[in-house]
Amino acid sequence: MVRRKKREEHEERIKQALVILGQVSEDTTTPRNIRRTAKEAMETLQTTEYTHAVRASNAISLLDEILQDPNMPPYTRVKLWNVMSLLEAIKD
Repeated sequence: MVRRKKREEHEERIKQALVILGQVSEDTTTPRNIRRTAKEAMETLQTTEYTHAVRASNAISLLDEILQDPNMPPYTRVKLWNVMSLLEAIKD
């Protein structure tokens, strides 16, 4: 019972992260390399071969690299920080 609740909570967090990443990946005011990384993070979160925690961790590492980009608009950086905080709460 507890496990299922936790899994549902993880899936909900991933859904929320996917919505935000989708917004970033479709925002034409955001540089192309950042949009591409957002899409990669979405693909990483949607793959089913790993646990929720591994998928979240892989997506975080992708986003962590791109957050250093000086060309990133501040509002995009805030969105990506929000995604990372959602994903950091996912543990096995």
